[in-house]
Amino acid sequence: MKKQIFKLLAKLNKAILPSYSKQGLDLAKASKLQLAIIGWRAYVTKNTASEQTS
Repeated sequence: MKKQIFKLLAKLNKAILPSYSKQGLDLAKASKLQLAIIGWRAYVTKNTASEQTS
């Protein structure tokens, strides 16, 4: 169940949220909102990956 939720979240993130790495965003100049989005995407990616390996 948890695995399916994170897989769904990962697909939604990819479709909805911007990819700052493709835009070449400098983390030192990123706003709080941009940093929050980066953190959220990293959290979902980490949990999706850890669910697949277990």
